[in-house]
Amino acid sequence: QILPVAHTKVHPDQKLGESVQQLLLTKIAVYLMTFLIVTVAWTAHVRLFQVIELIDDVLALLNLACMMVITFLPYTFSLMASFPEVPFGIFLFSVCAIVIGLIQAVIVVYGFHHPHLLNQDINSVNHDACKHHILKIILRGPALCFLAAISSFFFIPLSYVFLGLVIVLPHLTRFLMWCKTKIVGQRDEEEEQHSSETFTFYLSEPLSKERVEAFSDGVYAIVATLLICDICEDNVADPRDVEEKFHGSLLEALSEYGPNYLAYFGSFVTIGLLWFVHHSLFLYVIKPTRLMGLLNIFSLAFIGGLPLAYQLTSEFAEKSHNEIEAIQVSCVITFFASIFQFAIWTTALLHERETLHPFARYGGKEHAFMFAKLALYPCVSLGAFFLTCLLSEFSTAVFHLMQIVIPFAFLALRIFVRISLTVIKSVMSLSRQKVVLLEEEEACLSPTET
Repeated sequence: QILPVAHTKVHPDQKLGESVQQLLLTKIAVYLMTFLIVTVAWTAHVRLFQVIELIDDVLALLNLACMMVITFLPYTFSLMASFPEVPFGIFLFSVCAIVIGLIQAVIVVYGFHHPHLLNQDINSVNHDACKHHILKIILRGPALCFLAAISSFFFIPLSYVFLGLVIVLPHLTRFLMWCKTKIVGQRDEEEEQHSSETFTFYLSEPLSKERVEAFSDGVYAIVATLLICDICEDNVADPRDVEEKFHGSLLEALSEYGPNYLAYFGSFVTIGLLWFVHHSLFLYVIKPTRLMGLLNIFSLAFIGGLPLAYQLTSEFAEKSHNEIEAIQVSCVITFFASIFQFAIWTTALLHERETLHPFARYGGKEHAFMFAKLALYPCVSLGAFFLTCLLSEFSTAVFHLMQIVIPFAFLALRIFVRISLTVIKSVMSLSRQKVVLLEEEEACLSPTET
């Protein structure tokens, strides 16, 4: 999903106002929606193989078929984004999602037909009821995709509504169940039965911390790899051009790619530091909640847009019509990728006893340091965005200065936080001493003097 949006090409002489409306916004919107649908399918797959613990040859082949269809999704996404008014792209994407759901349903039926493959907890419940419950949840997405495929030939916006329901419906169902519990004050027997089952699919327990970290690390690794592939593929001088234009001087030929190298190193450092912040955050997380998992997916979706930011800033580093707008798009992508990380931390603090290690809870040194670390990228990217509006002539310099300064800011941040905490503790200690002295003086005074 990341690769097609990363290779979005906007001509340097084209006005970006049209490009954003016709190209970038459409492609980014479709990318975010399809990325979230893929994460829904991935979550279902994870839950599915929590129920089915042992895998034989048939399940391995079914899983391979499912993975093959999933790898075809980026092509359908490219068709959707490149031809938004043609129904074939959205129809093909919906068909792939239907096939994935049907294969998952076949895995469920096969697994329950061979009970020795199931989790031990499943063997202790009613197999038929559990199987029907899992099939109902798995086939809900393909049913919505079927409606999206049909409506794509009549009214394309309605197709996107159905695809959006694939993302929203699990969370909406959970919210309605929560409202029912709060209003009625009790659960019906069917809900009690569902809550006791292992396969939850956002309906009960969230994914484990290890699963969230593994998926996140995979996305960061792919994004970094795409940056490396782009710099290796597009920024190597042709031997004939070196001989004819630069008289055999390779260094002089490579100097033309200076803005591309600068954009590459800046983008790679941004991805690396965002991964570092993500790693530091989950180092203190004991158990993520459902909302934390959802915010993490939103953050990863914008992380996937960083190769696009590299493409824009490397192509428009020279003075052109699109320079300011391209840099502002990059700042917005960085801001949202980091602000969702900050939102994960805020959400964790609301349930700190269940989610956070004691060292990182309110009032501690690590809490202050994590707060400052997570707030750094949102503040700097937002500041760079507004500076490019005010100092349009220096927009490229401001953006690259932001990318260069932030690593040093991370190094200085812990020292700054320690000094600030020491000063605050000293001030509070002096205040307490003054209060104690005043109380002692009042105690020494006689009643008449008082």
